[in-house]
Amino acid sequence: MLHVIFDNPVIPPNTGNAIRMCAGTGATLHLVRPLGFLLDDKHLRRSGLDYHDLAHVEVHDDIDSCFALMRGNIYAFTTSATHRYTDVVFQPGDALLFGTEPTGLPRSHSHHERVTDQLRIPMLPGRRSMNLSNSAAVATYEAWRQLGFPGGV
Repeated sequence: MLHVIFDNPVIPPNTGNAIRMCAGTGATLHLVRPLGFLLDDKHLRRSGLDYHDLAHVEVHDDIDSCFALMRGNIYAFTTSATHRYTDVVFQPGDALLFGTEPTGLPRSHSHHERVTDQLRIPMLPGRRSMNLSNSAAVATYEAWRQLGFPGGV
């Protein structure tokens, strides 16, 4: 099983999209407080459609309590990383860590002692970043593909 971690997400539709993506891949979505919305937000529910009951979502009070539950590698996604996400051989139990939409991951989280490596998704020059839910989907599907799409049809 893979883990997707959203650190301080603030845009409900991005988290709703991630709920739907995690339901489709079997990944667990971890949300680290503070959240910029309520979990019953109508935009979150709308973008997640009827997948909320099919996804495993956990909410954590802080990054340390979230990391304490992770048994595999933790990969922090950041535009400043030098390694590409395709350079990694993902393993079951690995976690993909993404920062808040406006500012990304704080340095204390991307360089946390539990973080195995920092990864980036390539983009054309002059682009700031990808949408959070799109980035999570790109990385999660690559990791799931490498694992052989367990449980997928």
